[in-house]
Amino acid sequence: MGLSDIKARIAKAEADAGREPGSTHLIAISKVQPNERVEAVLNEGHRLFGENKVQEAEGKWPDFQARFPGTEVHLVGPLQSNKARRAMELFTAIHSLDRPKLARSMARLAQEIGSCPDLFIQVNTGEEEQKAGIAPADVDGFVAECRDLDLPIRGLMCIPPVEETPSLHFSLLAKIAERNGLSGLSMGMSGDFEEAISFGATHVRVGSAIFGERVYD
Repeated sequence: MGLSDIKARIAKAEADAGREPGSTHLIAISKVQPNERVEAVLNEGHRLFGENKVQEAEGKWPDFQARFPGTEVHLVGPLQSNKARRAMELFTAIHSLDRPKLARSMARLAQEIGSCPDLFIQVNTGEEEQKAGIAPADVDGFVAECRDLDLPIRGLMCIPPVEETPSLHFSLLAKIAERNGLSGLSMGMSGDFEEAISFGATHVRVGSAIFGERVYD
């Protein structure tokens, strides 16, 4: 497996679903990956990456972005309010807006900074107690609240429960997004991204299938 294989599978999934070629953005999840592996993928021409932690991204991406212009990094992991300012300065998009307090913090910071990354609201489609995200029944109200704060909400994100059929969650997320006039759907990972594309995913997240198994200290 590798970058070219994943891109070929995405292209086939788009074609099978009758989707516009290139309408799915591949986020290469580079968390806990050695810099040499990340650089190898950059050298292949890929320019969209995802990180789970602000601190790890701080230590890795400013240098890479200086050397590889046009590189975007998205935050796909949970965000603490006290790290919101740095995250808003580091990332092109944040996929884990998951609570009103964070939305209010980001709105205030956006005024101070003068800009704001694209934002995806994390939806807890499985209503799992241990998982972050807005409950499906509360998403409409939260989208309206974020819009009142002038936040740039681009779409919704979900991580389906591991023991459930992901298509049910992809379908639910797509329906919620459609009724709220949101075009972005951040859903699908290594094991199910082709299925996610068939339900309209605009951003899929793939890590070890591109870089190899993660290296933990």
